[in-house]
Amino acid sequence: MLTKFNELPNNSKVWIYQANRTFTTDELVDITRKLDDFIKEWTAHGATLKAGYEIKYNRFIVLAVDNGFNTASGCSIDASVHFFQQLEKDYDVDLMDKMNVSFKNGEFVAYKNLIDFRKMVKAKSVSENTIVFNNLVTTKEEYGDHWEVPMKESWHARFLKK
Repeated sequence: MLTKFNELPNNSKVWIYQANRTFTTDELVDITRKLDDFIKEWTAHGATLKAGYEIKYNRFIVLAVDNGFNTASGCSIDASVHFFQQLEKDYDVDLMDKMNVSFKNGEFVAYKNLIDFRKMVKAKSVSENTIVFNNLVTTKEEYGDHWEVPMKESWHARFLKK
């Protein structure tokens, strides 16, 4: 059951898919249609899932499911992973690699692999106050409160230690 993202409860489970590049306007139109179609048919053991999504900065797809309505199971989660793997193929984009970091450079969202990001920290090209995207959040509430945070408040802070 497709539900507006902002109407899902704060304890909804979220998954954040970070693209290695910005989507074009045409791609976003197509991806939105595909997400709508997928969620309308998404089930767990035949039970409808109440889910929604939002796309932030034309780069992040945030999928959320209300586990209080029906719980996403292993099979339904696998179905969503396969859906995102197909998006990767369709748009020649990387959405699944968790070993990359996105951060704000002014209003621009930059994307670096972990090794290069560590080098940037060491070179002081980014600071403890650099806004990073903590894609490890697991609920809609955490997403709202702890997704876009200064590096010092995220798991990225471990790179600041000398």
